[in-house]
Amino acid sequence: MAIDYDTDIGQVRVLIADVDEDNLLLTDEQIRAYLKIARGRIKRAAAQALDAIATSEVLISKKIRTQDLQTDGPAVAAELRAQAKALREQADEEDEDWGMEIVYFDPNAAYRG
Repeated sequence: MAIDYDTDIGQVRVLIADVDEDNLLLTDEQIRAYLKIARGRIKRAAAQALDAIATSEVLISKKIRTQDLQTDGPAVAAELRAQAKALREQADEEDEDWGMEIVYFDPNAAYRG
């Protein structure tokens, strides 16, 4: 399956670095669910996906140390959550750009001198 980066799903994938087409972390259906939860906002959906991946990392990987192997699921999860936070901050900044300004409108102003 080739990832179409012009779609919302493809853009979420690129933000979460889920781009290895032979070993995708999430299905398209899962990403659609995150997009639905985030009301179609790509960066917010990516942040949700990263949070879910972080939770999975902690549950599955844990922190393991043997003589020749060391894994640190909680550290990986912390990095993923930091990236999710950064995406939410970017989305917040973009939301500010979409703000509304209420202006007074007087339809009769042109007729007054």
